[in-house]
Amino acid sequence: MVKKQAEYLARLRQLMAQKGIKACVISGTDPHQSENPPMHWRGREWLTGFESTNGTNGTAVVLPDEAYVWTDSRYFLQAEEQLEGTGFKMMEEDGPNAVDLVDWLTEHTNQGDTVGIDGMTFSVSYAQRLQQELNDNGVKLDTNFAMFDTIYPDRPERPKNKLFIHDEKIVGATVDEKVKEVLEQVKGELANAVLLSSLDDIAWVTNLRTAGDIAFSPIFVSYLFLSPTERILFIDKDKITKEVADHLDKYGFKVMGYDDVTTFVGNLPKETRLLLDPEKTARGVYDHVDCTPVFGGAGIAKLKSLKNKTMISNLATAMEKDGVALTKFFMMVEKEYPEGKLTELELAKRLRALRLADSSCVDESFAPIIGWNAHGAIVHYEPTEESSWAIQGDGLLLVDSGGQYVYGTTDITRTIALGTPTDEQRHDFTLVMKGHIALSNAVFPAGTTGHQLDVLARQFLWKEGKAYFHGTGHGVGFFINCHEGPQNIRLNINPTPLEPGMITSNEPGLYLSGRYGIRCENLIVTEKMMETEFGTFLHFHPMTLFPFDRSLFDLSIMSEAEIKWVNDYHALVYDRLSPLLSADEQAWMKAKTAPLTR
Repeated sequence: MVKKQAEYLARLRQLMAQKGIKACVISGTDPHQSENPPMHWRGREWLTGFESTNGTNGTAVVLPDEAYVWTDSRYFLQAEEQLEGTGFKMMEEDGPNAVDLVDWLTEHTNQGDTVGIDGMTFSVSYAQRLQQELNDNGVKLDTNFAMFDTIYPDRPERPKNKLFIHDEKIVGATVDEKVKEVLEQVKGELANAVLLSSLDDIAWVTNLRTAGDIAFSPIFVSYLFLSPTERILFIDKDKITKEVADHLDKYGFKVMGYDDVTTFVGNLPKETRLLLDPEKTARGVYDHVDCTPVFGGAGIAKLKSLKNKTMISNLATAMEKDGVALTKFFMMVEKEYPEGKLTELELAKRLRALRLADSSCVDESFAPIIGWNAHGAIVHYEPTEESSWAIQGDGLLLVDSGGQYVYGTTDITRTIALGTPTDEQRHDFTLVMKGHIALSNAVFPAGTTGHQLDVLARQFLWKEGKAYFHGTGHGVGFFINCHEGPQNIRLNINPTPLEPGMITSNEPGLYLSGRYGIRCENLIVTEKMMETEFGTFLHFHPMTLFPFDRSLFDLSIMSEAEIKWVNDYHALVYDRLSPLLSADEQAWMKAKTAPLTR
């Protein structure tokens, strides 16, 4: 079947021929390198027909007679399905058959060719690597090829949602305190000003949020300039309410138009040493800088990752609210499942409604991943009207979801059995849980990084020749982004150490294509455990509050310590949630958290 994307592709190729562009690289993100960009910047998605759970995953390359989309292992099955008939083919960017996009492009262009990109949707670092490798082969990079201004006539406008103030009693820090921390970081990097492009950084500094600019993240489209003498927020001014204007005025902010940022950085005094994060700043902004750029800024993201005691206390409240919503949800699933009328999409709608029934929940923290049996093996599967399956027969249901509460951001995955699970399913679930428990129980010296701990979660799968290819853990924001750096837990080397106050996910999994998927996820906070003659030692404390499916544990391959961990965790869940539940819900939770015994 030929899809409408074939027409869009023809439009692009015609424009490329007019502009003398041999190859075009199309990002899936926006000028802020957002994980989940507004619809205005989802041109890659519109062009290719590949709609990943977040809009960014997938980079397209178009040549006169070839077109490809690079994506990672979470989306291989989904991409192959959605790209059929579009004129695009999938390329794997990770796993055993990975192909490096930049290397591939240099091999498929010739001296004298021009490659075009929209520099406003590529980071400085990515564009510089691309330019360097192309230049080495005599190929020119045009960073001003804004193709969607021409070929996408009904492109959505930039979002216009109003801002609101995130209560500083919940945040536990004022804007002045945060600006002071940022400017100390700027000074430490031998700069005297900073331009923040990352939307979560800007929301964090200003204690402002919105609903609707970025799906599932209460952050807003803007830039922020800070120096010892100036604080300037670049934003579409009709997004500012009187209350927000007063908040900005209280903290000495000037407001300028969103599109004024390029002119502003071009007119900064020559002596300005402007700190820019090359991973977050758009090449199209950097091209206008006429003062001295200083690349760095990773320390600012780290400031945001260290949650204070007030935040962690409030996140505990968010987890209790989330646990109540999930109790109602899974009770409903168990009650209605025998009727055979539930579908994946219906469950997604019901879960959203249950979370948003709490007035402190502004949105979900991402599109829920609800996969029945084989759909659970699609790591980031999102049910649609076309794909949604009925929940019928025996099998495994994978539910990965979260909420954006004003008290904090939640992210949880549970895999449950409906009907009778097979011995193989119970065995595989237990392997995944053994890894989850091993990471949860880790004790490690200060300075330890996530990639040094990652093997703890994979070891039991590896011993049987099984594996998963996504990260084990990502950082989580505080009523900002569900995915937040700089820390993570994954195989890739990341120099950022885990520190007290960092919130990280713990989510090993296993995915058997065409059969079932398993993932078990809690959010954990790094805490100080002890001080010895060998230094400071840290450990993890679970924040998420909901039981794992007792029926899926194979006790024959579990140690006594592992069984004790499950029982202790379930006791914690019951103690925290039971006072918030009705009598029927309490009885259900009591059964779900009953001790495992051999």
